[in-house]
Formats: sequence, C-alpha cells, structure tokens
Amino acid sequence: MTSLLIGSFLISLLHAIIPNHWLPVLAIGRKEGWSLAETTRITFISGLAHVLSTVVIGLLLALIGNQLAGYIEDFSRIIGSAILILMGLYFIRQHYTHHHFHVNEKQLNTKSKKGLLISLVIAMFLSPCMEIEAYFLVAGNNGWHQFIIIALLYSTISISGMLIWVRVAYKGMLRLNWHKLEHNAGIITGGILIATGILSFFIH
Repeated sequence: MTSLLIGSFLISLLHAIIPNHWLPVLAIGRKEGWSLAETTRITFISGLAHVLSTVVIGLLLALIGNQLAGYIEDFSRIIGSAILILMGLYFIRQHYTHHHFHVNEKQLNTKSKKGLLISLVIAMFLSPCMEIEAYFLVAGNNGWHQFIIIALLYSTISISGMLIWVRVAYKGMLRLNWHKLEHNAGIITGGILIATGILSFFIH
C-alpha cells in the first residue's frame, strides 16, 4: 500500500506542475483581460471537471480490479505490478507525442466568457489523467479505503497545484523552462509507474 500511495502522490504532484493543465487557462485569461480572481475561479472549475472525469474512470477501473481479485490469486502483487510497469513503459514510449490538453484557439477567439468557460470545462473533462488510472485499478483490489485515499490525494494535489501555479504565473513570478518539463513529463511519469510496480511486487 505504501508504494502505491507514494507513487500516486508523485504522479499527482507532476500532474499539478506540468503546464498543459493550467497554462491554457492563464493564456486565455490574459488575452481576455480577466482579473486574477476570475482566472483563479475558472481554473478551479476547469480543474474540477478534469479531476471528476479522472476519478469516475478510476472508479470503474477499481471495480474491475476488485472483481478480478476474486478470481485471480495474487492479482495485486503480480498482475497489478505488471500493469504499472507496462503503463510506465507505454508513457515513456509515447512521451514525444503525448498531449494532455488542447484547446482550439481559433474557436475560442469567437466565444463569449461563458462560451470560453464551457469550452474549457468540456476540454478538461474529456482529457482525464490516464497516468493515475493504473493506481486506481490496483487499489480496487486493496479495499475501497485505498481508492478513496488515492482519489482524495490526486484531486487535492492536482487542483491545488493548478491554482497555485496560475496565481504565481499571473503575477509574473514564474520563470521556468515549461517546454522542457512538458516534453520530459512522459519519461518522468513512466519512471514513477515502473518504480511503483517493482516496489509493489517485492514489498507487497
């Protein structure tokens, strides 16, 4: 359980840091002349939609994991660990082409504030964080208390991180190489998933 919680924490933290979750909202807010309060509020609503779809998918996967555990002995230790490792390898392989969040800028240019908010919410809802889903699948075998802990951990860190980064960046206090971080996010995510899978197998 400890390895899953640590892995979930690290993935959630990375998820909150990478700019493609909050930078589009900030860019649109700057272009539209939104205040810091407005930008923060819309970031929160968009982040909530993003987290909601991720947790809903996670719930379905946890149910699958819970059912599989009843038929397959050592599901969490063997198959669960293998799933985490395979997911890690997948994200490492896909890190050059993986894009987590996109907004059609040409369409946004013609929208009102309400239209922009709806577009952002829909876009965020339809782009769940697949990196965390393997943890939900494995957690389903370990009891619903673990699923709830991971869901709360992921939701709190993701939304809080988005709000913090937007506010800091809005005030011009942020000077980081976001392109490099985003480009390497797949490798970092994959490494965390693989490490969690290995640890889960040996110390389960």
